[in-house]
Amino acid sequence: MAYEFSNYAVATTFVAGADLSALQYTFVKLNSSGQVIAVAAATDVPIGVLQNAPTSGQEASVVIVGGTKLVAGAAITLPTLMIGTGATGKAVALAVSDTTKYALGSLVSASAADGNIVTAVVNCANPTRAN
Repeated sequence: MAYEFSNYAVATTFVAGADLSALQYTFVKLNSSGQVIAVAAATDVPIGVLQNAPTSGQEASVVIVGGTKLVAGAAITLPTLMIGTGATGKAVALAVSDTTKYALGSLVSASAADGNIVTAVVNCANPTRAN
């Protein structure tokens, strides 16, 4: 079961640069205008995790650092020390050998399958390669 952290996150709002209404609790990135859009590749650099479901032009609430819910993009089991983003912005487990992807946090809730919501601690303020 996924859960929320209270008051232990750095969050802000951005303008949604596209319809993100189906992407709540997925990683998002900034476009060249400073608006948030969907992650489109596993090698993208996310700005954070989308907390609401805005359409284009609406306010998008994004957790940059801290505890958050995330949609799993594949089976993730505890203890997973590193998670990153898949091509659709969903959380995936990373191996140390995934040097083209960014380590963005750690899973803290029970194991999950593709599409399930998990709880994680993320740090998108200073993304680093998985190695």
